Amino acid sequence: MSSNQPNLLPLLEKLASQLEGSLQVDRLTKTLYATDASVYREMPLAVAFPKSESDIQKLIHFANENGTSLIPRTAGTSLAGQCVGNGIVVDVSKNFTKILEFNKEERWVLVQPGVVRDELNRYLKPHGFFFSPITSTANRAMIGGMVGNNSSGTTSIVYGVTRDKVISLNTILSDGKQVVFGEISQDDFDRKCAQQDLEGTLYRQIFDELNNLEIREEIHAQFPKKSIHRRNTGYAVDELLKAELFEGKEKFNFCKLLTGSEGTLAFTTEIKISLDPLPEPVEIVVAAHFATIHESMKSAQVAMKHPATAVELMDKIILDCTKESIEYSKNRYFVEGDPEALLMIEFRGNTLEEAMAKGEALVADLKAGGYGYAYPIIEPAKVASAWALRAAGLGLLGNIPGDPKAVACIEDTAVDIEDLADYIDEVDEMMAGFKQKPVHYAHAGAGEIHLRPILDLKKAEDVEEFYQISLASAKLVKKYNGSLSGEHGDGRVRAAFIPLMVGEKNYELFRRIKFTWDPKNIFNPGKIVDAAPMNKFLRYEPGMKTPEHKTMMDFSSVGGILRLAEKCNGSGDCRKLPGSGGTMCPSFMATRNERDAVRGRANTLREFLTLDNKENAFDHPEIKEAMDLCLSCKGCTAECPSNVDMASMKAEFLYQYQKTNGVPLRSKAFAYINELNEFGSIMPSVANFFLNNSLTGGWMKSILKVAPARNLPEISAVSLRKWFAKNYESLPGAAKSIKSVYFFVDEFTNHNDTQIGIKAISLLKKLGYEVKLVDHEESGRSALSKGLLPKAKKHAEANVKAFAPLIDGNTPLIGLEPSAILSFRDEYPRIVGPELVEAAKKLKFHVKLIDEFLAQEAAAGNIKAEQFTSKPQKIKLHGHCHQKALSSVIWTQKILSLPANYTVESIPSGCCGMAGSFGYEAEHYEVSQQVGELVLFPAVRKAETDTLIAAPGTSCRHQIADGTGRKAMHPVEILWEALNK
Repeated sequence: MSSNQPNLLPLLEKLASQLEGSLQVDRLTKTLYATDASVYREMPLAVAFPKSESDIQKLIHFANENGTSLIPRTAGTSLAGQCVGNGIVVDVSKNFTKILEFNKEERWVLVQPGVVRDELNRYLKPHGFFFSPITSTANRAMIGGMVGNNSSGTTSIVYGVTRDKVISLNTILSDGKQVVFGEISQDDFDRKCAQQDLEGTLYRQIFDELNNLEIREEIHAQFPKKSIHRRNTGYAVDELLKAELFEGKEKFNFCKLLTGSEGTLAFTTEIKISLDPLPEPVEIVVAAHFATIHESMKSAQVAMKHPATAVELMDKIILDCTKESIEYSKNRYFVEGDPEALLMIEFRGNTLEEAMAKGEALVADLKAGGYGYAYPIIEPAKVASAWALRAAGLGLLGNIPGDPKAVACIEDTAVDIEDLADYIDEVDEMMAGFKQKPVHYAHAGAGEIHLRPILDLKKAEDVEEFYQISLASAKLVKKYNGSLSGEHGDGRVRAAFIPLMVGEKNYELFRRIKFTWDPKNIFNPGKIVDAAPMNKFLRYEPGMKTPEHKTMMDFSSVGGILRLAEKCNGSGDCRKLPGSGGTMCPSFMATRNERDAVRGRANTLREFLTLDNKENAFDHPEIKEAMDLCLSCKGCTAECPSNVDMASMKAEFLYQYQKTNGVPLRSKAFAYINELNEFGSIMPSVANFFLNNSLTGGWMKSILKVAPARNLPEISAVSLRKWFAKNYESLPGAAKSIKSVYFFVDEFTNHNDTQIGIKAISLLKKLGYEVKLVDHEESGRSALSKGLLPKAKKHAEANVKAFAPLIDGNTPLIGLEPSAILSFRDEYPRIVGPELVEAAKKLKFHVKLIDEFLAQEAAAGNIKAEQFTSKPQKIKLHGHCHQKALSSVIWTQKILSLPANYTVESIPSGCCGMAGSFGYEAEHYEVSQQVGELVLFPAVRKAETDTLIAAPGTSCRHQIADGTGRKAMHPVEILWEALNK
């Protein structure tokens, strides 16, 4: 059914009024759910967010009555298009998120489908258990999606796949009846068959089908080799044959069929899964380096003869992508030379010696066989960062510049490990016939290599090649009696090849099963059976040209702002929750709304900038709504594997949108805050009186729509510049100057945090550094955040001109406020005029946060612990978002650890929630507080009263004060107080 049938709108509105949850039909929401992590796009009829099983029953009734369908969805990370369709997308990721029951003695847990895999394991860890399937998306993948796809992940060679863990499923059938499926005895099976309802029909049908010897023989003849444990092609009827009713000794359990059925048979509301004891605690990884892919495949066979818990591949294409990623380039420390492939082989033990012995035994075997050229062993402290490099593989593929991308279509094939090297050789030979060198990565130990061709699906000829490569791959997999899908499922991309893979008779069996369970085809139609051609309903129309949009900021390095948005491949890294650490994406962590994730915003930009026919392509309220809660934290610039820089795109969007719609008064006020502070600094006591008394201050907040609960920053009694001119020469200093530095007087330090600036300059001089100030302009940070890009450009160009002749490797420019000083590194080279670009790029390498500068000087021996107190002091540190994205909090940890007995603990917080002016804005106040409450506020409240709270960012310090009542100090304040004076 088309999603554009207006006659259903009144019925949808009526349905929405009957739900406890919500049902949305607006264009923005439908756009957000028109895609998943696959190459497909189809606009849904509506998007539902049910709150109860009753809601789901009402949705099922509606679909039956009105001839539409339901597409179940959790995190939307499907690579095969399972979550794309023109019916009602049913998102359970927001409301079905409870862990319902845990039984430690019997080792199981009952959860709702929206529980995130890693969140579940954080809950289970103190009890000594975990849910073992671990996908690369485990920090946002949900149990419901893992059941729907029969997920497996890196450790399946030891623990098996999701199907092996499912004990029972609470479901709602296509007739609306709630049914629990689980293990049943033969007597119970007979009783089920006697029921005169849909449930009884299901049991009768499966018995009649699988009791037929001819059907069983056809299953054995056509299904993948039994040695392949990753097998997701079609419905798992071969698993049901293991029941005592047919050929095995197991109790019958329909969950074997439902797991991996992609939501096409029933709607699951509760999932009971078995748990494994936590693995041995000590983990090491052998990172074996190879000159060829073939050599790595042969080595995987060697590795599987050892007690490895994971054997994972990364090829040169992915490794090269990591070089360009701010976050993941840090994790390449173990890579030696330029390998064509790496095998990351995990071993565990109860002690380091035990784990190392296992790893060293493998290395000895590899050397004896002449495999590989380097074998660094990654020890426990660094294993997590090494695996982070591997887990980023999918997203990193989005970093390939231009329109050609590594496309998911043949990436999920699995063969017997003994066939793997020969199979991959044939795949590479086949791909060479298409003039392709595919990407290789992932689960070598399980016989499943994620292979991807590089295709431009905007070109009609590449869309045809997309199909031809997939067909050729399917034929090759069949030759090796492998599984076309090992873990990602059939969805839209593989379903059309199922008859080839299992034979027409088995395919017709699948169809009979589907339409017995779902006679009106309401559950996720077009997946597994009766699929559309795999090269239809793609994200882009074949032959389309990418619209070019003239922008103020320079996005030419990625081909323009639209191509920057297109770098998002939907992997959903931005949907991770606070427990996973990191900054991206704070508004999603608070709201759990798809539109508030980087992916949602990127999809919105892609949709409207591609299909737009307005004079101003950015003039869409839908884009404005999607961008509204972006805090411009820059977390995505580092943590998104595809480096989707949403902060820059938001700044550009606001500029373009405001060209048509005007600049709001409040945005002007915040963008011109430095000028307003300059004016107020003429008589600061008067200005502060008006800012902070309830009458005039309240009136100003009302006019500017500032949250009443916020305290407006006061203007200092004297500006830093004036203080410096009057006092610097008389400051005590070291006997001999080490070097000169230029100090950037940012707009916040100059007028609001003058005392911090004074202590910073005093500290520098006392430590032996000559501090120089020159006339320069404000950073332009406030103008950037509000989309006043001409103003920001003016400041950037003036600052580049002022500092370029003065700054070099020996004489750096240092600053206190991360958001201001780091503009030199981030936005300046992209916003200045062409004549200043090279100067800006050169300058950025000599601009440092004061934390970086002091830490590097300490490492050089120029600053010593003896210069500071030896008294003990505990410090809790909250890093600034821009610092985390563009620098590192490690520098701050190092300088705060200079005093011998100072202990520093970094709070694992993301964004504080203030984000410049964001947290002051009335309509954003609540979300700002929610973000603060995720990690930061509770950590500060729990800190002992004599523990110092450190925060380099001025916004962060104000947020901590407003949210907890505790005063946070800039790190240089703490160092100044600790200095032996």
